[in-house]
Amino acid sequence: MPIRIDLDVVMAQKKMTVTQLASAVGITMANISILKTGKAKAIRFSTLEKICEVLDCQPGDILKFVPDQTVE
Repeated sequence: MPIRIDLDVVMAQKKMTVTQLASAVGITMANISILKTGKAKAIRFSTLEKICEVLDCQPGDILKFVPDQTVE
């Protein structure tokens, strides 16, 4: 997938656990885990906004575009 999720990196930098982030954002630990492992297919802007607020970061700190490597 060309979008890589670096939520685990930002969480580690801020020394925040899944439990703490889930509680602060107001979503389940399961949903944070899905985001953290990169298995999410979508994220609401309101959720992204709250995560950025809690982690004091920008969306670009969490989401990265990584183009697919195509072989010709």
